[in-house]
Amino acid sequence: MDRTGSTERKKDTGADSLSEPIECSECHSTSVIEDLARGERVCGGCGLVLSDHRIDTGAEWRAFSAEESDSRSRVGAPVRYTVHDKGLSTVIDWRDRDTSGRKLSPTRRSEIYRLRKWQIRSRVHSSMDRNLAQAMSELERLSSQLGIPGPIRELAALLYRKSIIKKLVRGRSIEAMVAATLYAACRIRQKPRPLDEVADSSRVDRKKLGQCYRLLLRSLAIKIPLSNPIDYISRFASELELSSPVQLRTVEILHQSRTMGLTIGRDPLGLAAAAIYVASIMLDERRTQREIAEVARVTEVTVRNRYKEIVKKLGIDSMSLG
Repeated sequence: MDRTGSTERKKDTGADSLSEPIECSECHSTSVIEDLARGERVCGGCGLVLSDHRIDTGAEWRAFSAEESDSRSRVGAPVRYTVHDKGLSTVIDWRDRDTSGRKLSPTRRSEIYRLRKWQIRSRVHSSMDRNLAQAMSELERLSSQLGIPGPIRELAALLYRKSIIKKLVRGRSIEAMVAATLYAACRIRQKPRPLDEVADSSRVDRKKLGQCYRLLLRSLAIKIPLSNPIDYISRFASELELSSPVQLRTVEILHQSRTMGLTIGRDPLGLAAAAIYVASIMLDERRTQREIAEVARVTEVTVRNRYKEIVKKLGIDSMSLG
């Protein structure tokens, strides 16, 4: 193969760019094949070697098991936004022992005590650090109570840090802002929780929580995907102890409702509750409207109205539903 284009490509790119596609200098094709064993980049169209000297940014050691990888790794814990200092500061152990396990002398123990005290003070020395420390503990409590997974917690912590930089927290309740960021993070990751559920667990008024949430959307320019009733199905069905066929039938009903235009201007919680109600009756796993309404945090009237619309528009035989 002709290697004339490799030197020119290295001069042009320098470092690997993930944002711009690589284009062949001969045939202008963007189909590039990477040979990691040889460190080469080859054009998939004409076969021209675009680069023949790639730098391996991985570790210089090899590991063939998880235990070897853990023992040979020389890096610390990953950066965590849910810790107020991102986990970058050091911690002096409370046990007064040296590296060999021997007890420290009284003089040394007194010195370590003073160092430990100043180390704790240095971790939280500004008003922003104190605010973050309190907010992250509240975020951990609220996430544990709602059963929020780790990635969504990290996103909520990142949103709260951005709100501090924008000075949105000033004059507002820390609990309300934490709850708003957690609610927004659930919506962004398409694992939404009802606003009433977040408000009840956060000890914040629903109106105040909604105000903080709208403030985040305006100030941080967050793009929230449209709420989909299907996102609520698995959790509602789990709380109602419904089987997988009922969940699949509920998803089918919601897909048909969307095709018929029933989801336009409707509360997704009410639609999800009504679809679950219809599917549970069709598959003989009947749940009452009150049970479903309590799980979905809507009224029985909403479930009944959405149920009538679904049955009428989709042409479901009301006699078969009992």
